[in-house]
This record gives sequence, C-alpha cells and structure tokens, in this order.
Amino acid sequence: MVRPEPGRNRDLGPWQGRARAPILRPVYLLSVDHLDEIGRRLRGQGVRTIGPVVRDGVITHDDFDSVREFPVGWTEDQDGGRYRLQPTGTGEVFAFSSPSTSWKRYLYPERTLLITARRRDGETEVVLPATDTPPMAFFGVRSCDLAALAILDRVFLDPEATDPTYAARRPATFVVAAACNHPGGTCFCVSMDTGPTPTAGFDLSIREVWTEDRHHFLAESGSGAGAAMLAEVGAREATEEDVLLGRLAHQRAAEAMGRRLDADDPPRAATDPDHAQWDDIAARCLACGNCTMACPTCFCSTTEDSTDLSGTNAERWRVWDSCFTVDFSHLHGGAARSGIKARYRQWLLHKLVTWHDQFGSSGCVGCGRCITWCPVGIDLTAEIAILAEPRPTSRATPASIDGGAS
Repeated sequence: MVRPEPGRNRDLGPWQGRARAPILRPVYLLSVDHLDEIGRRLRGQGVRTIGPVVRDGVITHDDFDSVREFPVGWTEDQDGGRYRLQPTGTGEVFAFSSPSTSWKRYLYPERTLLITARRRDGETEVVLPATDTPPMAFFGVRSCDLAALAILDRVFLDPEATDPTYAARRPATFVVAAACNHPGGTCFCVSMDTGPTPTAGFDLSIREVWTEDRHHFLAESGSGAGAAMLAEVGAREATEEDVLLGRLAHQRAAEAMGRRLDADDPPRAATDPDHAQWDDIAARCLACGNCTMACPTCFCSTTEDSTDLSGTNAERWRVWDSCFTVDFSHLHGGAARSGIKARYRQWLLHKLVTWHDQFGSSGCVGCGRCITWCPVGIDLTAEIAILAEPRPTSRATPASIDGGAS
C-alpha cells in the first residue's frame, strides 16, 4: 500500500508544498455523506463552516449547512477578462478551478476595527477591540490558495510584526483542501510549483473521483486533527486501484494548465524601466485595482478615521487598499507614482521579482485570478515574458515612470 509520511504536516511557516507530484500518505475513501458528516461534526463543536457556493453568477465562498449547497455540476469558463459559469453535465462537486474570491478575507477582512476612542468628562479612553472570533473550517481550498495562505502566514505571523486579527483566526482554522481535477484557462499553478495537488498546509486533503460507475473522494490527513476526523466518520482505506485513479487525475490536471510562468528564475531582466512594453501596458490598464482585490496574497491597506456628530466617539479602521490607487504612494508634496505605468510596474515587479528579496518566495501562486478579473484581460504571464526580452526602449524618461503622468 501507500507509504505513510511521518510527522505532522500542518506548518504555518513558508510554503512547504512545492512538489511536482503528490506526497504519499495513507489514502482513505470518503463519500459525499462522509464529507457532510465532517461538516456537521465541526459545526457541533462551534466551528463556522465555509465552502464554495454559487452566488450572483459566480462561484465564491460562503457559510454552508450541507455539502449539497456546493456548486454540484458547475464549473467556470475563465480567460483574460472573462468568467462564465458552465454546466458540467455530471454530479461532480469540485469541478471548478479558482473561485472568484480567495480565502484571505476571512483571515484578513476587508474592514477591521483597530481602535475606538471615547471622550468623557474631559478625558479620552482608547479601547482596543476584541480579536477573538469563532473558529472556522475552510472546505475546498485549492493548492494555489494553500500556498497563498502560507505566504500570508509569513507576513502576518512574523514574530516581530504579528497582526493580532490574523493571529487570532489562522491557527484555529481547520482546512479541508481539494485537489484540482479541471484547471481553468487562466491557471498556471504547475509552473509555480503550487499545485494542482495539495501537499502541505491542510488538515484534510481530498480528491474527487468521478467515473461512470463510481463517485467518491480520496482523502489524506495532514494533521492529527485531520486523522482523528477520518477515524470519527469511519473512513476506510483506499485500494491500489483507487490510488491509481487519483494519480492519473493529478497527471491530467497538471497537463491541462491554461498558462505557465517560470517560478524558479525571477525575471530580473524585466526590471528595465525604459522598456517600451510598459507604455503598451499603461495604454490598456485602467488602474482599477481588480487584480489586487482578487489576488490571494495582496495585503496592502490604508486607515480610515471617523468621528460621530457629537465629537465624543471616534473609530479607526484598517481597510483594503491597492497600489494602483494614486493616493497609495502619496508623500509630502504629492504621489510618488502618479502614472499608471509606474503603478503597474510597481505591482508586477513586486509580485514576481522583489517579493523574493522581501519574503523568500514569489508573491504569485498561479491562481490566475488577476487575469480573469482584469476588465481588459491583461495577462501577467504574457507581459513578463515580453518584458524579459530585449525590446526597443520607450521615449519616456525615468522621471515620468517614477512619478509622472504617463
């Protein structure tokens, strides 16, 4: 049978799952009813269960009470600037690839209250909000999103700069990962070594097997809590034939990627500020920030202060922001990057090049959301390939790139 992997594989440190083939662990069989039972047991323990659902014409994440609320029989058609739900004609539960939203909003919310201040009798009292929240369970986490969570762990769980909201939520989160059988048109996780099969960072990992005569899930545990859950629901060990079907599904998915990007060689040749391609991108980019909002690893924020009409109560909130907004780089005297060219260049090169210097890995996990949700379909995998090639230089001056209107 399959060789077990010793030890607990649920690390909260940098992404440990960069393997081109699944790590071998004991494999078990689960049915849809088993998966439903896992959700019921977690909710019985006071855990909030969140999984993929169809809402407003997209697959997103929301609270659920039954696995049958998942997008059974649905997938997406994704390409640059295009997202459409498509029926699969099967009863598959996880036939989709990357949902429209990532998991970061549950651990790093769009709006977070930082402090409340009250003035009473001439004195000001500053109150820090409570950071405790009910534990959560994420169902159907793709391997690219597992890699993204590990990147956010590196940022927000840094011992020297720990984010209290993230730190209160992340360690208690139970993760049920789901291997991807049907990559989307904008997916490139294989070339980033982050998929399509989860290898670390989960409590349970499942792969759906759908054939003419069977429908079940191959399950592996990645933590003691995951192994205990498999035992509690009575999962039985898979056969060699079942394991082989899973490996074939992994291979088919790995060969079906819509795009690719070289993750092992940061494209430092693309850092030329005078490359003519920057002008071409700037002519198309709307600086809307969709790519940063959809990205599972972008974490830029700003703060907003508000005061009530009486002037006795005030609040400070942390709010998601984007490096594509003009005010994001505002310094004394004006914005450091007022032009779209400068802002796109900052985002792309930070994500793919200088993130390596800052955090020891790429900031991209190959989910393809930035391509899908760009209104004009700008494809970073195509742009970085062009930027890495010698091209005619732009007529723009370095000053216009770093702060001008071009």
